[in-house]
Amino acid sequence: MHKPQNDPQCDFPASHEAVQKLKAYEQLLREWNAKFNLIAPRTVPQIWQRHFQDSAQLWPLLPPTTKRLVDLGSGAGFPGLVLAIMGVPEVHLIESTGKKARFLETVATELGLCVTVHNERIEAVTGLKADVVTARALTALPDLFKLARPFLGKESVALFLKGEKAEGELTQAHKYWTFECVKTPSATSPSGVILQIRALKVQRPHDGKRRKQL
Repeated sequence: MHKPQNDPQCDFPASHEAVQKLKAYEQLLREWNAKFNLIAPRTVPQIWQRHFQDSAQLWPLLPPTTKRLVDLGSGAGFPGLVLAIMGVPEVHLIESTGKKARFLETVATELGLCVTVHNERIEAVTGLKADVVTARALTALPDLFKLARPFLGKESVALFLKGEKAEGELTQAHKYWTFECVKTPSATSPSGVILQIRALKVQRPHDGKRRKQL
């Protein structure tokens, strides 16, 4: 992918086709947000930097062999829908709120994306394994790990966009889980970080009882 020329909206590497689809996505988001408040109104003028670029920065971190991605708590589509636009072959968006799920389905249909929207609670989606699991501002790491674990295979990676509380959440998560973690500074927030999580295993459940590692 390359950075498009003469396109001031897009400040990150993306193909011409991806930029055109992002523009269509932006238009739909503005239209729907006026009625359903999918994203905070104060962030609407900053859609490209605050939402699109924040999501797109995960693209270089995806393993080259990535075929299927599962996005937890997709909301208005960040980061999962953006990564589908950028070229992930198969994306599953899990979103329990009906109006948000309908929006995601509308964007996926209009842009011709290979996206499946699951309008269910994350815990209710079973039998789905992914090469990559993503989440953005969903919940604290100990609980996020519990939600993500069923979707992860032995070689899978989880990419989580986190804020200034990331270190404290990592400390807390180590009480219950063993895992490998690589931290990458966020390109869009001075206090943000991207956590690359691999080899996630249960050490003990939240009730404090020891459990055989999965």
